[in-house]
Amino acid sequence: MDLNTVFLIAAILLYFTAMIFIGLYAARQNTDLDDYMLAGRNMKPSVAALSAGASDMSGWLLMGLPGAIYASGLVEGWMAIGLTVGAWVNWKVVAPRLRSYTEVSGDSITIPSFLENRFKDRTHILRIVSGLIILVFFTFYVSSGMVAGGKFVESTFGPNSFYAEGLEINYLTGMLVVAGITVLYTLFGGFLGASLTDVAQGLLMFVSLLLVPIFVIVDMGGWNAVVEGIRAVDAQPNAEGVMVDHLSLFKNATLIGVLSSVAWGLGYFGQPHIIVRFMALRTPQDATTGRRVGVSWMALSVFGAVMVALVGIAYFQANPGTTLDDTETVFLVLAAILFHPFVAGLVLAAVLAAIMSTISSQLIVCSSALVEDLYKVAGKDPSPNTGLWLGRIGVLIVAVIAGILALNPEASVLELVSFAWAGFGAAFGPVILLALYWEKFTSWGAMAAVVSGAAVAWFWSKADEKTWEWFGLYEIVPGFLTALILGVVVSLFTQRSRQVNEEINREFTGAIDIVAGNEVTAADLKATTAEGGSSAAPTV
Repeated sequence: MDLNTVFLIAAILLYFTAMIFIGLYAARQNTDLDDYMLAGRNMKPSVAALSAGASDMSGWLLMGLPGAIYASGLVEGWMAIGLTVGAWVNWKVVAPRLRSYTEVSGDSITIPSFLENRFKDRTHILRIVSGLIILVFFTFYVSSGMVAGGKFVESTFGPNSFYAEGLEINYLTGMLVVAGITVLYTLFGGFLGASLTDVAQGLLMFVSLLLVPIFVIVDMGGWNAVVEGIRAVDAQPNAEGVMVDHLSLFKNATLIGVLSSVAWGLGYFGQPHIIVRFMALRTPQDATTGRRVGVSWMALSVFGAVMVALVGIAYFQANPGTTLDDTETVFLVLAAILFHPFVAGLVLAAVLAAIMSTISSQLIVCSSALVEDLYKVAGKDPSPNTGLWLGRIGVLIVAVIAGILALNPEASVLELVSFAWAGFGAAFGPVILLALYWEKFTSWGAMAAVVSGAAVAWFWSKADEKTWEWFGLYEIVPGFLTALILGVVVSLFTQRSRQVNEEINREFTGAIDIVAGNEVTAADLKATTAEGGSSAAPTV
């Protein structure tokens, strides 16, 4: 093992150690299930914002996006535009009202429990169905993250590694290490541990994405040299014989392709591991600061990822002796070439950070689905300490199942992530928006929206676009629209009892007043609701 490899491993081990210490620190702050699942609703907006961004972006930001733009140009950037706009709208429209409404309506700490409390559904059907959907999808989602981690470690430290010599770490060992470290700090730290580690991981990703293009531009003698290098590459057809304009948003673009890419932004409204950060804010007003921090981080990070691809094109054109076998590794290869091995190791850790931050957030959501939305619904009401350990057991159960699924290194990561994003966005996005902004929305309408959104997204993803050109459209679009329409139509044809209507109306109006800063608190609303009585009549 050479000295460079030692420096590389030292940097990775430093990162792992820091994550474990943060998780153990957070563990000391957890006293009950509410702390473990939602950090006691006392999260600073900057922490919530960076946590939401880091858990959202995953390896796509550091590898997927730069690789796509390196291969096809800025036309692949429409997805980044859609996601950035979607994140801004999510913080603006969903965050403040979801924070106030979830506290007013039964002090809900999960999305399924909020939906049950929002509609006063005493049958628990909507909560159970929502919890099962989250549990199933996220178990596979977590598994995909573990697969990505194993593949990354194998490519970085395996026998054919570009980065380290003298090591032969295989896929299974890499997957178990990444999964083990992530489970360790999540198991004890809970939501707070996942969020604090997300902050460190988000900052690491942010700095790495900005440093790499800056160093390349300086190394090449300025931006003009970079543009000249890109133009030289674009003067010739690519390996597939296609002329590419890497600096154009429209070259080789299609209407369906652009719509599909931009539509990724719709998914934000229904991603449980992202919007749960809104519920953890100290106050609804914190959403303004959170939006500014979160969207600024995202916009600059996406810009950095785009620049990594563009400067990479010019760099490898100017240095033909250096090859790039896989376009998705452009960020990693540039870091290995430009930086000292220890610094390069920290940059490599940024990719692990992207993967692990997503896994940890999804483990917490899965655990909450098991304990809060399935165990408690069965009539069990554990003590604070028992609830805390049940949450940890939930994390461990999901991690073990996901790890077993991840034993197959041939599992498709990108297809599964794409489908899960569309499934959650179509199933829960319209429901969350209607629940927060339409007073007459009913539990029957919510059930119709959840089921139809997930079903249409699944059907559309399996359809053959050769049958009909528009089957090539990303499945979140038809799924989201179907769920939205059915949610409204079914609600108009279903009725609630007068008493349930009055209770819902009080909470709906009260949540709006709290967001507006009127002189009313969640405690006032709870007291008013208690005095008015609570209906026990089933609504589903």
